[in-house]
Amino acid sequence: MRSDIAPGAVFPDYELPDHTGKPRRLSELQAGDPMVIVLAREAYSAKDQRQHEGLVQLWREIQPGVGYCRMVTITTSDPQETYNYRAGVSAEWPFLADPGRIVQRDLDIPEYTDPAHNQMVPHTLVCEPGLVIYKIYNGYWFLGRPTVEELRMDLRAVLMKSHWDWDLSDPAVREAWERGEIHRFYAPELGWPSDVARRSSGLE
Repeated sequence: MRSDIAPGAVFPDYELPDHTGKPRRLSELQAGDPMVIVLAREAYSAKDQRQHEGLVQLWREIQPGVGYCRMVTITTSDPQETYNYRAGVSAEWPFLADPGRIVQRDLDIPEYTDPAHNQMVPHTLVCEPGLVIYKIYNGYWFLGRPTVEELRMDLRAVLMKSHWDWDLSDPAVREAWERGEIHRFYAPELGWPSDVARRSSGLE
C-alpha cells in the first residue's frame, strides 16, 4: 500500500462502473456518511466470500435509514462477473468493477504471490465523511481482515465524531432543539416529520 494511504489521509475518489455498468464515484456513493470500502479479489476466493457473508449481516445494521453508513466493494472482475459476485453473496450495497486494475496499480497493492490471477491484496478501509481514512485492515491473511464487531466499533467511533447530536444529554444539543433547529436532527435526504414541524411552529 502506498505510504501516503494512511489514517487521516483522504482516500482517492475513484470512478468505476458498478455491477450494472453505471459509472460511480466513491464520493457520490459515500454521500457524506461513514463508509466501509472493501478491496476484494474475485468470486473464486473462498476467503472473500466468507468475509462478505459477514458483511451482509453487518449491512442490515449500518445501511442508510438504520445506521446511516455506507459500504462499497471493489473487485478486479468485469461488470458481469461483479454482478454475479454480488448476487452470489446476496449483497445489497454497490459493487464496483475494476478489470483494468486501476486501483491495484494506483495503490501499489498487487498480490504478486498469485501471478496467475493478478489480484490486488485484499484490504478493508473505514472512512470518515469526505473519504478521510479512519482505519485500514490488510487481509492478505484472512484473520487480518476486520471482524463484523471490529467494523461496528470503528463505525461507532466515526459516527460519534461526525454527528454533532450523538449525545442527546449534551445541553448544547438540547438547546438547539429548543431553539427550533429541528432540521439538524434528521438526515437531509429524509427531511423531517411533518407532525414535528407543525408542533414546533405552534400550529398544534
